[in-house]
Amino acid sequence: MNATRKALAAIERRGALLVYPVENRAEPPSLWRELYPRSPMRWAWDQDADPRVVALWHLREQLARSREVVYSKWWRGRAMFFSQPVFEALLADLRAHDRLIADLSPEARTILDLLEEDSPISTKELRKRADLQGRWLERPWTRAMTELFARGLIVGTGEVDDATSGAFPPLAVGATRWIFEDLWVAAGEGPTDAGRALLARALPPSSAFGKHWAKVLERLR
Repeated sequence: MNATRKALAAIERRGALLVYPVENRAEPPSLWRELYPRSPMRWAWDQDADPRVVALWHLREQLARSREVVYSKWWRGRAMFFSQPVFEALLADLRAHDRLIADLSPEARTILDLLEEDSPISTKELRKRADLQGRWLERPWTRAMTELFARGLIVGTGEVDDATSGAFPPLAVGATRWIFEDLWVAAGEGPTDAGRALLARALPPSSAFGKHWAKVLERLR
């Protein structure tokens, strides 16, 4: 089984995985630890960099572009994946709350409106269209994107080649309702017992993911 198939299988099995571990801890679960359970990760991009770190970065982009799984920055702005069934269940719970979109911050609402008109868009272009460019607007931009990812309203779709962006090309993002239209429509039918069982396994209440999920829901009540 090649790396792509192994990664997809791990995401389907676990339901939700960070791409890289946090300080090499087992919690929250990560794709790195699923693929290399006995190897600590060293985040470095110099001549001594672990080629597996670089390979996983590129694999992350391929998986996001494939749309076989859902790429998000749902937990603390960190790159992660959901399986489609788990993300559909998450969306169903979120969409059951009237405040999901109604109480978005003005910046988040502007960004969502732009993405619902045109998706996907590079984050660089999106900042320009939203009038949120510049260092002094970094905080409202980051806060708005965090809000939208946490509520499942936007997803990542890969990267956009941009020679002016240095070593790391900008992420392309899109409105969930257009990028994963089938999941969005199915989620609109409302939560199910089966879906909530999936969420309980992927986001256990006592886990870092589960605690974050509880906070997301609390803000919508």
